[in-house]
Amino acid sequence: MNPDFNKNEDAMKMAVSQMNRLFENIKLGGGKKAIEKQREKNKLTARERIEYLIDKETPFIEIGSFAGFEMYEAEGGCPAGGTVAGLGYVSGRQCVILANDQTVKAGAWFPITGKKNLRMQEIAMENNLPVIYLVDSAGVYLPLQDEIFPDKEHFGRVFRNNARMSAMGITQIAAVLGACVAGGAYLPIMSDETLMVEGNGSIYLAGPYLVKAAIGEVVDAETLGGASMHNEISGIADYKFATEQDCLNQVKKIISKIAEPASAGFNRAKPIAPQKKPGEIYGMLPPGNVKPYDMLEIIERIVDNSEFDQFKEHYGKTILCGYARVDGWAVGIVANQRLVMKNKKGELQMGGVIYNDSADKAARFIMNCNQKKIPLVFLHDVTGFMVGSRSEQSGIIKDGAKMVNAVANSVVPKISIVIGNSYGAGNYAMCGKAYDPRFIYAWPSAKIAVMGGEQAAKTMLQIQVSGLKAKGEKITPEDEQALLDEIKGKYEKQTSPYYAAARLWVDEIIDPLDTRKVISEGIAAANNQPLMAEFKLGVFQV
Repeated sequence: MNPDFNKNEDAMKMAVSQMNRLFENIKLGGGKKAIEKQREKNKLTARERIEYLIDKETPFIEIGSFAGFEMYEAEGGCPAGGTVAGLGYVSGRQCVILANDQTVKAGAWFPITGKKNLRMQEIAMENNLPVIYLVDSAGVYLPLQDEIFPDKEHFGRVFRNNARMSAMGITQIAAVLGACVAGGAYLPIMSDETLMVEGNGSIYLAGPYLVKAAIGEVVDAETLGGASMHNEISGIADYKFATEQDCLNQVKKIISKIAEPASAGFNRAKPIAPQKKPGEIYGMLPPGNVKPYDMLEIIERIVDNSEFDQFKEHYGKTILCGYARVDGWAVGIVANQRLVMKNKKGELQMGGVIYNDSADKAARFIMNCNQKKIPLVFLHDVTGFMVGSRSEQSGIIKDGAKMVNAVANSVVPKISIVIGNSYGAGNYAMCGKAYDPRFIYAWPSAKIAVMGGEQAAKTMLQIQVSGLKAKGEKITPEDEQALLDEIKGKYEKQTSPYYAAARLWVDEIIDPLDTRKVISEGIAAANNQPLMAEFKLGVFQV
């Protein structure tokens, strides 16, 4: 057992506790008063709607709960990006669920709301999952309209995706439980079926106030776009219900009749719990991500029966590659080893650094997994590729490019878990967000940046001090230290998992003990979409 186990365990428990405290506050959305107003209108909250909709005692994998975290303080905040979203089972079928949170600025779309909704649609398209929209939104948040309306990855892309998913045969169901205004009115109508709740659900391009201002007509919301009007006169909606519960019950019925999807055929055996206690993961990772530890010990507490069949075990030791099962699913694991290791020449190699041999080994393993149609799991704790004249002369860029090439062209599903550091090109090689992982999660201990905080701060300090001296300013050692502390503090805030999750660089921050669950549910989702492309590497230097 690691002699620092108890210290590590206490630090991780504190980090998980902080994450849970922040999440509990996020779950309140716009606050208790806003929730009470929702209930006064006989409306459920977004989270209550999802809880009612999904099958009992099945997992709901939330995506983007920290979206917008500390990003819109001048506007009063935007908890969870103003939506609650994730993967859940409805009538036995795994679905993507998106629910507007009306308690957050009347469900208005902030820039991060658009990014989050597009991410959920991307998940649906990549994994051939039905989509359920629980609509209750006032439309675009006008003070920030220039950041959400006109660009390619903005609000309008949602409706483009509606059309694309329909052409792909992906079922989309829209339950209109509140307002659905302006451009947002297209979403339910571009879905396959539209359900509305009488008295609360409404769909219109312009509300009563805007209609009066535009054409002078005085009209109430029900006449303009209520459930009865759209079911009986316009024909836009397909069902109307007296209560939200009745509406959601119909959603369940619709989903229950969808044909079974084609399968990718990923191999699954009967799940076996790890032999080594998963709870011991808390004591494995040293706080601060600076001390060495054995990544193999973490892997053996995630995989079935704690069995991990290593590939090229005695070569390229700063990356662990091997085959295992997670909740029964066959997986290939690529993980950064943080122990200081000896290479084949007896030379010491720093843990968490990708060397020539480890990059070469990982590239070959990724190719093998694509050949065998085995999903890949990446466990990040990487400080980057090895630097220095010796590595450069040995062709580290070439070997790194081989690994990046294999990751970029991989056609099997890739699931990334950022455990510790994920720095520089190491983030790319280990399938960071830019390399299209089907899902990417972070532990509370994760750090994502172009380089470590200490190195980055000292680099930026040198640049700033040189600039000040060039202007003739005198800089004392005390001034340098104060400037260094300021730079380091700002940089370290930007490397935190909360900063990353706020901007959806990761899908969610998770309790390390949920790692098995999110990997399993990710592969279950990916198994709904047969692999359409062949694995091809293209041109690279050998």
